[in-house]
Amino acid sequence: MAVSRKTFLVNNASWMLVVALILLWELICVSLNVPRYLFPAPTAVWEAGVARWEIISKHAFQTFFTTMVGFGLAVAFGLLTGMAVGTSPLVYRALYPLMIGFNSIPKVAFVPVLVVWFGIGTTPAILTAFSISFFPVMVNVATGLATLEPELEDVLRSMGASKLDILRKVGLPRSMPYFFASLKVAITLAFVGSVISETVASNLGIGYLMMAASSSMDMPLVFAGLIVIGLMGVVMYELFAYLEKRLTGWANRGSDI
Repeated sequence: MAVSRKTFLVNNASWMLVVALILLWELICVSLNVPRYLFPAPTAVWEAGVARWEIISKHAFQTFFTTMVGFGLAVAFGLLTGMAVGTSPLVYRALYPLMIGFNSIPKVAFVPVLVVWFGIGTTPAILTAFSISFFPVMVNVATGLATLEPELEDVLRSMGASKLDILRKVGLPRSMPYFFASLKVAITLAFVGSVISETVASNLGIGYLMMAASSSMDMPLVFAGLIVIGLMGVVMYELFAYLEKRLTGWANRGSDI
């Protein structure tokens, strides 16, 4: 019985914490009589979400679309670039410092440049999501390939394996845990990038919706948008966590992270 109770608590700890925080949030707002335009209670946020679900869903679909396109581009380019950086010392020395410098640039400062180049709309949001989620994928794939044991490479070469054979049959499978770990980080960053761009240079999306709502002091709608973004991020994170466990379970024995 004790073991089953402990298992139940471990498996449901996150949901129990969420419920406790929502109840505490509601209690604080009601007991202190906090105005809705400052800090709305969960019930007010729920009412706003239900009453304006059609509007929220339209903007949420736009944000999800731009995020997934930018994320897909980041995965493709990050995987290819990571393979080049992780397998070639020359490419590593030439390209890696540039990638670090690019990643150090605040993406919100880059959005106005994208607006000048591509105009207001979907394209800047896609490129912002791409730019902010590209680096984790590239670094993790490069790390997985670069940490391949030299002794293992020597053994494979002595057996007649070419560099391409080592990359395809050993290097890439060896880097898959790093790759899937990067996907869980990159997808959440991609949502951040999309919303940042939508708040600055878009007329559609959750970011735009929250900016429009905040300008009219409609804080319940703002919080409803924040919760929708959080839910989309959690769902995609859990999806990649599930794929990671299914495809790279051999690298995570005894771990539930």
